[in-house]
Amino acid sequence: MKSVLLATLASATLIACSEAGTDMNTANGTAAPPASTAEAPAPAPQGQPFTVTPIADFDAPWAMTFLPDGRMLVTEKDGRMLLVSADGQNKQTVSGIPTVDSAGQGALKDVVLHPQFAQNRMVYFSFSEAGQGGKGVALARGVMRDGDSPALENVQVIFRATPYVEGNGHYSGRIAFAPDGQHLFFANGERQKFDPAQDPKATLGKMLRLTPDGQPAGDPGLRERGFHPAVWSYGHRNILGLAFDGAGNLWQQEMGPKGGDEVNIVLPGRNYGYPIVSDGDHYDNEPVADKNIPDHSTRPEFEAPKVSWNPAISPAGLMLYTGSMFPEWQGDLFLGGLSSQALIRVDVNGTSATKGNQWPMNARIREVEQGPDGAIYLLEDGGRGSQGRLLRLSR
Repeated sequence: MKSVLLATLASATLIACSEAGTDMNTANGTAAPPASTAEAPAPAPQGQPFTVTPIADFDAPWAMTFLPDGRMLVTEKDGRMLLVSADGQNKQTVSGIPTVDSAGQGALKDVVLHPQFAQNRMVYFSFSEAGQGGKGVALARGVMRDGDSPALENVQVIFRATPYVEGNGHYSGRIAFAPDGQHLFFANGERQKFDPAQDPKATLGKMLRLTPDGQPAGDPGLRERGFHPAVWSYGHRNILGLAFDGAGNLWQQEMGPKGGDEVNIVLPGRNYGYPIVSDGDHYDNEPVADKNIPDHSTRPEFEAPKVSWNPAISPAGLMLYTGSMFPEWQGDLFLGGLSSQALIRVDVNGTSATKGNQWPMNARIREVEQGPDGAIYLLEDGGRGSQGRLLRLSR
């Protein structure tokens, strides 16, 4: 589609995504102190083809989505959902959110609108919670009430990962509606337990397909083999970004272990190999006998990534760009980088992908979204007790 543009790489830190690593909203890899939201647009650093404008500050934000009128819903780690004006100057807390267990990598996580939001006002969101057997990630929905006291009403939890287990890591929780609006995809991390990613009865380490009311609608072939009826694909680690392209392909990114971060196309019934194969290695503090995992190339029966990184970039968020502000990037993927403190572009050509630019942002980037104006919006990760900025990248 486009030639791959080379950019100077930000120096990546060593650890990508263990519970003690860069996926945590803690001081580990803390973002640079936020600037005032009132400051003027910053000139584009040399070699960066965009202007960076701070819009608002948040307390450890995790995800965002745009409403049809240009306002935003933003989730924060500790369990707040905020309704934010288009200019970022007005923030209202949205009530109705269930209790969130935000220890470790726990958070109020993704938020997306139903495809017919303008008619039904339905908002879907995910969150980590404590329950029988330990902790897990849940998918919920509610009807948005606007006005002076915005709220989600008639909130229902429509799906829970199984089983709930001990620990505070690798919840995943990303959500994406299929282009036909008849199904949604819900990512479940393997919760740092390794083997559940290959366990047919567990939803952990899996991509799930559900109906909009949360009923399992997984791959029929896997269901015939005894898999949980919601499973669409398996052998995943910690999926932290989902995006459909114009041809209906579902792209995802997931954090590998020590290295081996991946971008994949999700195909029904496929096994993506974790923890049997990876382009990275286990961490030294993980309870496994062999720290070295065979590379994907050694086991062709597993679905290989379209792109992988080693050293790690620690990807977070995923957006497929369709706007007119940056026409040269239409159809490309954009990822945030946590340990790499970067915005990363992946050049897409049909179902093939190659590495594109990696722009240093001097902060851990948690979320990437396209705005109604075609600008690119980033959420800095911040951390518990510190703020993360909403940035607008424009020409």
